[in-house]
Amino acid sequence: MLTGSSPTPDFALPISGATRLAAVIGDPVRHSRSPAIHNAGFAAAGLDWRYVALPVKAGCAADAVAAMEVLGIEGLSVTMPHKADVFAALSRHTPAAAALGVCNCVYRQDGELVGDNTDGDGCVAAVHAETNLRIEGSTVVVLGAGGAARSIVEALGRAGAAAIGIVNRTESAAHSAAALANVASVADVGEVRTADIVVNTTSVGMDGGPAPDRSPIDASLLGRQKLVADIVYSPLITRLLADAAAAGVPTMGGLPMLVHQAVAQFEHWTGVRAPIAAMSQAAGARAAGTDSAPDDDR
Repeated sequence: MLTGSSPTPDFALPISGATRLAAVIGDPVRHSRSPAIHNAGFAAAGLDWRYVALPVKAGCAADAVAAMEVLGIEGLSVTMPHKADVFAALSRHTPAAAALGVCNCVYRQDGELVGDNTDGDGCVAAVHAETNLRIEGSTVVVLGAGGAARSIVEALGRAGAAAIGIVNRTESAAHSAAALANVASVADVGEVRTADIVVNTTSVGMDGGPAPDRSPIDASLLGRQKLVADIVYSPLITRLLADAAAAGVPTMGGLPMLVHQAVAQFEHWTGVRAPIAAMSQAAGARAAGTDSAPDDDR
């Protein structure tokens, strides 16, 4: 888990007439961690870029996409409540975004704006980077069936998971998420016991959420897994992760996924290999500070 505690040094180039701009749009968005992560990446890569947070009210996402052309904004991160509206405002999408019907990233390619969804690939990349596990051939149980769960299920399917079980209170939502991957199906919570990997995508355990001190599953189900992951990163160690660690199961919090979905966006925009260490340090430093507001840049 990323736990950096000191701020990333600012080696950014001075702002000039040639400085290029990327941004995150959302409402609310001032609490976003993305500016710290991306600006650390730009600085470490020696790029004359800046990244800012732009509050955009609900219903104005199409205007923000149009402003990219008018103002020459190079790329957008997209958070709530704009992911579906940004998708609708674009004529080109990656296969992942097309399957999901939502975008969290807009980049330029061959003179056109393209919408992507990097959430699921960020989860897969985080597992590969932070552990010695491979998604290919693994059995996975995903807790939840919301937007984050859908993107993760779709990416797990492309990454070669052997089976994906979706546990959710609303069965219709679970069936909808399962349709995103051929190997996915609605699962009973008992399947957690034998899964290689368990991923929590619910808000249970999140600071500021409805159940910050609870776990989405009973601790008695834990012990045989190879990894328990939680996309929540405020707090860094949720009740689920604490229970898993107590049962001897390796864990991964939400910061690696946040960083790796940002890495994919960075590389879309700049065409430069992302400096993951610097971006990870910035994410960890911010998490260790006093700002613990929930974030949904994914």
